Amino acid sequence: MEIFKEFHFEAAHRLPNVPAGHKCARLHGHSFQLRLSVSGEAAEPGGWVMDFADLKAAFKPLLEQLDHYYLNDIPGLENPTSENIARWIWERLQPRLPQLSAVEVRETCTTGCIYRGD
Repeated sequence: MEIFKEFHFEAAHRLPNVPAGHKCARLHGHSFQLRLSVSGEAAEPGGWVMDFADLKAAFKPLLEQLDHYYLNDIPGLENPTSENIARWIWERLQPRLPQLSAVEVRETCTTGCIYRGD
């Protein structure tokens, strides 16, 4: 069984490695949407994979590093593509949340990335 919790954060970034003249090389921001999924058995007596509050608490320190910040200034996010943001979150969250099965980052309502680990 897989469950998920969604989060939102506002952040600015620029992509330093795009071709010259690419619009994403300029400073801009997004209202990022994030979905964290965890997998496991919904065993009784609780009947759930995990408490959603525990998932929220596990992600809170990372959310505080991302929300309303310039992502390029965060160590490990010097090139903050959706793919790199998803991988950055996975690498920091998975050791605390071994049931993590996917990190989905959406920059807009029509674009994003799903990362399931290496």
